Amino acid sequence: MLDELKTARKVVGIKQLRKSLKGGQVVRVYLAEDADPRLTDPVRTDCAALGVALVSVPTMAELGKACGISVGAAAAGLLA
Repeated sequence: MLDELKTARKVVGIKQLRKSLKGGQVVRVYLAEDADPRLTDPVRTDCAALGVALVSVPTMAELGKACGISVGAAAAGLLA
């Protein structure tokens, strides 16, 4: 499932993800399990309220790599 982040349209990072979620553009959200819950909990709440699928990724480094960036990422979203 992470493979689709390499080529698909996506947003990376909490701020961009939350903006896109509220705009109704996100079909699936990926959250790193080792990210700060103060950052990820509001995203979880948004996903539940909007009915967006949520996928857990073990580490920020793994999510960052899947997104094609050289640093860790707490969150990413697959765009419609």
